[in-house]
Amino acid sequence: MVANEGVAVVGADVDDRGWSDTRAWVEKRVGGGCRIDAAERLRGGWTSEMRRLRTGGTGEPQWMVLRSFVKPFFVQHAKGLLTREAEILRLLSETDVPVAEFHGVDATAVYCDHPSLLMSLLPGSVRLGEEEAGLRSQLLARQLVGIHQVRVPVEARPRVYQAWTSPDRVRLPESTERLDLWQRAVDIIRRDPPDYRPCFLHRDFHPGNVLFTGQGARSEITGVVDWVEASWGPADLDVAHCSTALALLHGAEEGMRLADLYLASGGTLSEDPAAHLYWRVLDALAFAPDAEKVAVPWRELGRKDLTSDLLTSRLEEYLEELFRRFG
Repeated sequence: MVANEGVAVVGADVDDRGWSDTRAWVEKRVGGGCRIDAAERLRGGWTSEMRRLRTGGTGEPQWMVLRSFVKPFFVQHAKGLLTREAEILRLLSETDVPVAEFHGVDATAVYCDHPSLLMSLLPGSVRLGEEEAGLRSQLLARQLVGIHQVRVPVEARPRVYQAWTSPDRVRLPESTERLDLWQRAVDIIRRDPPDYRPCFLHRDFHPGNVLFTGQGARSEITGVVDWVEASWGPADLDVAHCSTALALLHGAEEGMRLADLYLASGGTLSEDPAAHLYWRVLDALAFAPDAEKVAVPWRELGRKDLTSDLLTSRLEEYLEELFRRFG
């Protein structure tokens, strides 16, 4: 999600058809006689429509972000997803994890045109380019350690993690010359999941869900967004997910670095190489064959170079590196 750094907000979307009820709900939630006087759709999302809103009234203008599920699949699952995100935003408001302030949720579209969640606008922007990618990886690793160290009361814990693929669901590249590599990877996840020490997970932590400000030594993370998949499970799985994303964005070497940076920042991963390999491969195979699910929003955010062929090649190189190191 792109935040407010370097992007103009225009009012052309204010009267967009299909969200008049949602707009009325937002104005009521903000209160104080406010009115939405500008809105802009944000780029880079896959599961939902994101809008940045400016509300004006008797006081200072306020900036909000509205998440709305409009695709039928996500509308069907909106109650669980948006309710979970609302609960997580409340939980993390008492921690050092930089998250948006929760302002309201209508998870079943009782008042809105679509299931929606309203939150504050965070500073910063998504950064996916090659410049300073290594520096950002260090910040990502440090932030992930902080997320995993959040203590969650038993009654407030999110659901146990869900695997996003299985041996029977993996789609192999049609033109691959490394079928043996893919079959070896699929065989890895035919095993029962390894034992693990559970912790709080973002579950979809990757550069597209992190906001940055500053340059060089002054770079910092100012927001972590998209908590609908927050889960309870192994730290290895969160590290695996971000590692795969980095491998796709910047190459296998960058994807392999993250776990080392995470450990150097005080994180804890499985000491059993076979167990760690399982989680890494499980996540990587969920992107097969061409990572198109993330490629579409990443291209919208400027990474036009991420063709299907390039992403398939990088995924294969990453799997090869995983086997070389852990297999």
